[in-house]
Amino acid sequence: MAKHHLPPLPSDADLRRLIHFSAGDGRIWLAGQRMVLIHAAALGALRKELMESVGPQQTRRYFTRAGFAAGERDAALARQIRGKSSLYDMFAVGPQLHMLEGAVQVTPLRFESDVQTGLFQGEFRWDHSWEAEVHKRDFGVQEVPVCWMLIGYASGYTSAFMGRPILYKETSCMGCGDGHCHIVGRPQEEWPDAEELASYFKPESLLSTIQDLQTQVESLRQEIAPVDNKSALIGQSEAFKASYELLRTAAPTQVTVLLTGETGVGKERFARALHALSSRADKPFVAINCAAIPHDLIESELFGAEKGAYTGSQANRAGRFERADGGTLFLDEIGELPLQAQAKLLRVIQEGEVERLGSTQSRKVDVRLVAATNQDMEQAVREGRFRADLYYRINVYPVLIPPLRERRDDIEPLAQSMLERFAQMHNKPRPMLTDHAFDAMRNYAWPGNVRELENLVERAVILSKPNQAVDACDLFPGMAPPLGSSVNPQGELVHRRASTMDCQSLLDQIQNCGEGLNGLERALLEEAVSRTKGNLSAAARLLGLTRAQLSYRLSSKPGREDQQP
Repeated sequence: MAKHHLPPLPSDADLRRLIHFSAGDGRIWLAGQRMVLIHAAALGALRKELMESVGPQQTRRYFTRAGFAAGERDAALARQIRGKSSLYDMFAVGPQLHMLEGAVQVTPLRFESDVQTGLFQGEFRWDHSWEAEVHKRDFGVQEVPVCWMLIGYASGYTSAFMGRPILYKETSCMGCGDGHCHIVGRPQEEWPDAEELASYFKPESLLSTIQDLQTQVESLRQEIAPVDNKSALIGQSEAFKASYELLRTAAPTQVTVLLTGETGVGKERFARALHALSSRADKPFVAINCAAIPHDLIESELFGAEKGAYTGSQANRAGRFERADGGTLFLDEIGELPLQAQAKLLRVIQEGEVERLGSTQSRKVDVRLVAATNQDMEQAVREGRFRADLYYRINVYPVLIPPLRERRDDIEPLAQSMLERFAQMHNKPRPMLTDHAFDAMRNYAWPGNVRELENLVERAVILSKPNQAVDACDLFPGMAPPLGSSVNPQGELVHRRASTMDCQSLLDQIQNCGEGLNGLERALLEEAVSRTKGNLSAAARLLGLTRAQLSYRLSSKPGREDQQP
């Protein structure tokens, strides 16, 4: 599709509605992404310090890569906001956001694009580049263009939008004394100096060198002491570190460990980590959930059985203790063991011998025992549900695993790791979570702990759409974007509070309609859909919602079904 006489850029009202100033908690949001207003002079000071310490090439690489990352983020909004618009209007989201973010004034000069074939040819005029201004002020007129972060943004945005590497080159620059900046963009392979241009997007820096060395050290450590990936623990909170330090201290010993904590905190992962850190790491790790096995079968599962020991026992069978010989046996939900099995377990722990059902011969076993429970074991002992002597045997070294709500600093790294794992498992691209999504996760109570987080992230991966970030409303249906202030067409802040509305009139309408607040909401939703002739994306923009939020609200209201595909 060619555009030789480009129309004016579309209205940016839909973009301004996505900007929210939440002065009450000191945050600014752009469609779920947290933004920061910062002095151009501060960025200029950082630029100057980098120029003087690591040189222009490394500084250019830092700023180009930072701009590229910002452009990629903004590209996710293009189809989300203007999915029903023309390709030109959809692409214009990037230039218009770049202007709203205060980076530069953009005037399109040429736009030829076809997403299906990968064709892209673009030319744009830039005025008032913040980079050119601060660079020329600090270093004088330059011989080469200096709008590195802006070029990175344009390349990152267009590459993500087109789904293939598109690189831009600055052919004139105010930093070189020109009257304005001019950029040209085309697919990477069409540039004769593509390798040189692409080099500024690669992490070839002092930092990456250090990271490479760290990676090599970690690889050597893994070769010396290999660890099962499933046993790797992730956490950086103080509560996590305290529990992990107790685990690490116990690992080289043979002490019986009792893991306690709420359901879903990851007790089996801690048990696997303990095994991996111990001298038994190359021996079996055997786990059994005592609550998941019927009481009449638990003894044969633990201790084994001879042929004919009970109805249905047709062959000699080793129990979990024998299978774990030399390694670690993990007894999850040990508080659910029946009293008869508790007595036999105590003997095995004391004597180091196991006797199969139906047999009179004892077998020596060398097993490291790790138990876990979410019960109050002392209360169980007082009530006679758990033997006191067995409790004292397994409670030699208790480790309390904190609930997720007490280790909020671990939520983001846990979620990132889970995103990677579930994306591979379900053969889907790894989705990106918005800052608003992470903020919502940090403020959620997590009654189901890590297991609930795992389920939530897996659902997000399955439901994610290509090139579209996962927002809080996707993780927690019904959650609205943060309230605060938005920007009007004159560039002024408009406070978005209910107090600015005619609340008295609204209250009268609620009373008159006879259906309460739900009735008023349904009427507003219906009116928006009717006014836009059934276009849900347009109706959502009218209401200040995302299309997903509108669809959810419509589907949850009686009397209407969403007919839009």
